[in-house]
Amino acid sequence: MKTMYGVYEAKWLKHYSSDHEILLVGEGDFSFSFSLAKAFGSAFNMVATSLDSYELVIKKYQRARTNLQTLSECGAQLLHGVDATRMKLHPDLQWRKFDRIIYNFPHAGFSGKEDNQLVIGKHRSLVRGFFENASHMLRPGGEVHVSHKTTGPFQNWRIEELASKSFLTLLECVEFKISDYPSYQNKRGDGSRPDDAFPLGKCSTFKFILSSTSKKSNIPHHILNNNHQQQFVNPCVPNDCVWIFKEYFDQACLMFGKDDYYLCHSVRVMLEKVFERCNITNPVNPMNDYLNHVKELRDLSNRRIVYLQNRLREIDHQFGL
Repeated sequence: MKTMYGVYEAKWLKHYSSDHEILLVGEGDFSFSFSLAKAFGSAFNMVATSLDSYELVIKKYQRARTNLQTLSECGAQLLHGVDATRMKLHPDLQWRKFDRIIYNFPHAGFSGKEDNQLVIGKHRSLVRGFFENASHMLRPGGEVHVSHKTTGPFQNWRIEELASKSFLTLLECVEFKISDYPSYQNKRGDGSRPDDAFPLGKCSTFKFILSSTSKKSNIPHHILNNNHQQQFVNPCVPNDCVWIFKEYFDQACLMFGKDDYYLCHSVRVMLEKVFERCNITNPVNPMNDYLNHVKELRDLSNRRIVYLQNRLREIDHQFGL
């Protein structure tokens, strides 16, 4: 929106801005997307998705056709048949990065009582798959938002634990109020009454960020107080290299002395983010900067190997080995 002086001002609805590139996952009747579009006055910054096909969506939900038509006219990109646990591979999403990725009240379907451990396991599998995908699709400083019931048995999903497995850490947890989003109608989405609302009760929006972008260090306290481990992670590393390879150094510190079960994931994510940052600093020729920084990291890795070898010799000498 432009003011009378021609200066653009972003429009906000609660946590979301017309300046954000927003991905909405698991939309029911697309009324949450519709609510944002009404507040922003457009939807060019939004990609709204559903697991169901278009035909099934308009069959399930009375207002879906109108919501989808309005969103399309406002400029939203609408995608159907998008699996939250595989969305990073979707041809329309695999190269996209977002400021906000939103999944309201994820649910794996009604296959038994909600306190049944097998049912809870299905829900947890869905949410964990979503987090694993979403963590690859964030812009620097981006956030993953999950609105979720906080009373039992839903608290047994332990979504913070699931997020941590994809290197996401909780930024904050705020109360979710459906009244904050005019036109939004929560839907069951499954079973014989998919267009009915489900009781919300107490619920919150959990905001997650990549652990490397957190304002608080994720380095364990005992490592911060251990001088030789600090040097292992960061022996005389230039400040620009710390910024470029932040994920690498965070992961190296977290996994010091442990088996890194997420090595393939963490290296891939780190290299993707290195290129993204090089593209920010040098959009004309990012590959040149990328190669230079990778060479720098290789040199630093060699220096750490030498440092560790020297430390082992000192320890052996200290204990007379």
